[in-house]
Amino acid sequence: MSSHENEVIESCGNVFADIGLPNPDEHLLKADIVIQLKRLIADRKLTQTKAASLIGIAQSDLSNVLGGHFRGYSVERLMRLMTAFDQDIEIRIRPRADTTRPAHISVTGFGVSV
Repeated sequence: MSSHENEVIESCGNVFADIGLPNPDEHLLKADIVIQLKRLIADRKLTQTKAASLIGIAQSDLSNVLGGHFRGYSVERLMRLMTAFDQDIEIRIRPRADTTRPAHISVTGFGVSV
């Protein structure tokens, strides 16, 4: 048995940073937006085909985005997908609440922070 097999490593709060990807904050922001997009599609009981038509992209592209393959999409483009669902995007800048942790970017929606 390896000595590292049962080792627990505490997350920094961003899985993309934990696994060493470049630009982890951007990846996390994109993932958070995609989670909100998935919720919208589910709440409206839309098929991917109908949702893709609504937002003006190919169904295969939407499938890729919802499946986590969104590297080719900028944060701005993902936000535009949300506005196609009649969602307002609000960017608010404020002092960091917890000075013991680094400042961060977060997405909130549907009354729940993700």
